[in-house]
Amino acid sequence: MAFLQANIYSNVLEMEVSVNVVLPQKTEKKIGTATKGNFTDVPVLYLLHGMGGNHSVWERRTSIERYVSDLGLAVIMPSTDLGWYTDTTYDMNYWTFISEELPTICHELFPQLSTKREKTFAVGLSMGGYGALKLGLAKPEKFGAVASLSGAVNLADRIEDLLAIKGRTFWEGIFGPLENVQGSINDPMYLLDQLVASGEKVPDIFLCCGEEDLLLYGNKTMANALKARNIDHTFKTGPGNHDWVFWDEWIQRVLDWLPLEK
Repeated sequence: MAFLQANIYSNVLEMEVSVNVVLPQKTEKKIGTATKGNFTDVPVLYLLHGMGGNHSVWERRTSIERYVSDLGLAVIMPSTDLGWYTDTTYDMNYWTFISEELPTICHELFPQLSTKREKTFAVGLSMGGYGALKLGLAKPEKFGAVASLSGAVNLADRIEDLLAIKGRTFWEGIFGPLENVQGSINDPMYLLDQLVASGEKVPDIFLCCGEEDLLLYGNKTMANALKARNIDHTFKTGPGNHDWVFWDEWIQRVLDWLPLEK
């Protein structure tokens, strides 16, 4: 594997953005460094961080590079600050960046990355879990599978979960008036209903959350909504809280779940 640390310029955000990238690389078998798979049309995973994290946190808190070493999978880990994968009210368009601009830049810089829907995935934790599900529901033509680890996936109905983390002023800076989140592009439940009504193919969806996690109720509600709409999905819970002990274990399960040619 090759590990790259890049600084790219975002025209959307009008600023430099840091991105860590793991790429499959042809290597010989020496001290466990061999990589197998194809090195063109490479499947790509956009791996999103949560609040308080950045482009480096998955690499520092887990062994993500080792976990994907035999999968032939590229991993893109961007920094998105506290933008909640949303075009904010303070004119920082993190949603446009993550959903439109970043993939374009990555394909320009790394032409071996696949452009195929069935080989493009998004996964994230907490805030990033929300972002990954939002990508899958709002951009189903681009993503074949998405996974949320402990994500705030039903935030429009669970504003109290958000207010337990930060005050109203912060959230309204992101989303605008909180009473307007429901039924907007920032509401995953609304996006789900819009996608079902459109008749477009729904990405494979994986949700998981720790049994001691504050966000468990919201994840159960989203899983029940998927079931009620006959959407094929995976929902798992297990011992754990909103922390890296849980996420390090479950990212490995998510990687096993991804529809990769193995």
